[in-house]
Amino acid sequence: MKSITKAQFVAVLDTIGVTDAQKQRLHAELEKRHPQAHQEFLEWLGIPAAEIARIREHART
Repeated sequence: MKSITKAQFVAVLDTIGVTDAQKQRLHAELEKRHPQAHQEFLEWLGIPAAEIARIREHART
């Protein structure tokens, strides 16, 4: 399955007016409710493992 890049996804979020705070809340809710799916989504976006670890850690705090 082809995926979109992180930059492409963030550009869509920016275009529809999603704020940085809302993006952080999205990560926090995904991590809380569906941690494995959050991991898989970040991988699908092609984000490197070290960055995924930072995103998920930040989402838990």
